Amino acid sequence: MKLIQILSLAVLIIFNMSCNRAQPINSNTSKGQTVDVHLEKKAILETLNNETKAAFQRDYASWQDKWVHDPYISKVYIDYADSTFSESVGWREISQFVKTFIEEHPEPEPLPKMLDSIDVRLYGNGAWVTYELQDSLRGRKRETRLMEKVDGQWKIAGMQTTIYGFGKIEN
Repeated sequence: MKLIQILSLAVLIIFNMSCNRAQPINSNTSKGQTVDVHLEKKAILETLNNETKAAFQRDYASWQDKWVHDPYISKVYIDYADSTFSESVGWREISQFVKTFIEEHPEPEPLPKMLDSIDVRLYGNGAWVTYELQDSLRGRKRETRLMEKVDGQWKIAGMQTTIYGFGKIEN
């Protein structure tokens, strides 16, 4: 339980740091204009699905284009099904982790069902995204993504994936 509390605190700190350095989404718009939440959510969903496709198809160039390339980003996996945990902090470490994974597992995996439903909270040029899905290879997963809008494109600045596997989950 203590590990989950520490990870939750770390994700919140990273999210807070990201929001503090972000500019409002509508900073280049005239006063009175509002953000179209539906369009922003659709763009975030597209980024997430394209990042997943690229990862499963082992397309590093396309995958890396969906990420912020800064030292403060993070990627965390908690896998209860096989009792493993991994954490990568900073673009260099995350990038190397994925390059190594692709080298060690070059065969593409079957694509999971693409996301069609996500919960999104917009904060200026940042977004907090959560969703749950059933992965055919790994079972039930919950994911949290910290997104940043960079040059008009939504990119991933943080990722936490909790894998529960195929067993019954008690909430």
